[in-house]
Amino acid sequence: MQHSSSSSIPERPAPQATGFAAAAPWIVSGLLFAITAAALRFEGQPWSCASEDWSPWISDVWTSHCSQHLFDPYSITHVSHGLIFYGVLWLVARRMKMGWRFCIAIAIAAAWEILENSPFIINRYRNVTMSLEYLGDSVINALGDVASCGIGFVLARWMGWRWALALFVATEVLLLVLIKDNLTLNVIMLVWPLQAIKDWQMVGHAPG
Repeated sequence: MQHSSSSSIPERPAPQATGFAAAAPWIVSGLLFAITAAALRFEGQPWSCASEDWSPWISDVWTSHCSQHLFDPYSITHVSHGLIFYGVLWLVARRMKMGWRFCIAIAIAAAWEILENSPFIINRYRNVTMSLEYLGDSVINALGDVASCGIGFVLARWMGWRWALALFVATEVLLLVLIKDNLTLNVIMLVWPLQAIKDWQMVGHAPG
């Protein structure tokens, strides 16, 4: 696929770093994955799915497998995080080297995974969203979410803002159709929950 240069966010040329300076943001990014894993274990989250099912992808968000495998439909919302972080960092830190911008995106994603698996956020999900049985993420799922954010960041860099925006909208619509949830609704329901949205999401999935 070819993309016209007019749709790409222009980047200011920067001197090329060498040696440790060039590798530093990627080393730090790797360390952030390790810190995320350690923090989730400290919070009591399991390494992986308790049933020892090692499938890398689970499609049904209504099963206990959701948030326990490497990827699930919510991984797509983390790709969207990466698209957003790239755009925001381009606006506020465009003079910063790309590697460090990527590192910041990974740091934000990692911080969210740690916060998301705190008792407060887990209970918030269970009480006000469609995720009534949510018990937090497994370590492998959290790492998959952080990686998905990194993928989104790279895609935004490669595609340019017009295609990145189109991808964001397309995935939001697709998730809305397939699982009645997406990044927009997830944020709304966490911050300002609306019972009408929850009732619509729960149709056919009432707790038994």
